[in-house]
Amino acid sequence: MQLKARALGALVGFAALIAATGAAVAADRPYSEGVVVNVSSVRTEPGQFEAYMAYLAGPYKQLMEEQKKAGIILDYAVYQVVPRSPNDPDLFLTTTFKNMAALDGLDARSDAITEKVFGNLQQQSTSTVTRGKLRTLVGDELIREMVLK
Repeated sequence: MQLKARALGALVGFAALIAATGAAVAADRPYSEGVVVNVSSVRTEPGQFEAYMAYLAGPYKQLMEEQKKAGIILDYAVYQVVPRSPNDPDLFLTTTFKNMAALDGLDARSDAITEKVFGNLQQQSTSTVTRGKLRTLVGDELIREMVLK
């Protein structure tokens, strides 16, 4: 019995040492994890830039502002870029989240707001088709800020 108790004590001590070492290593990092930003690359269709910007200033902005008020997102922004080729984006849409965990259950937390702005699923689908005539989604990228200490 004493041998089992000693072995168990040694195992607990070893686990505590590993946990303390892990915490010390994490504390030595020269950075901490910051906000998470979703970057959507968008190419407006020829002659549709102003129409797409009107959409962004209307329903899109309303959706983003409602999500900010609800604490779902921290911020959002629209950036214009000069495309290097005909297939490059001319706009970047960014949405900033507190951290990666903020993406968990995102649809469930934002569905009511999306329905308020765009209507039911059928109306949302119609809106997506209409938006598709104004722009092409080139891609999405998820990036995390690394805050240097």
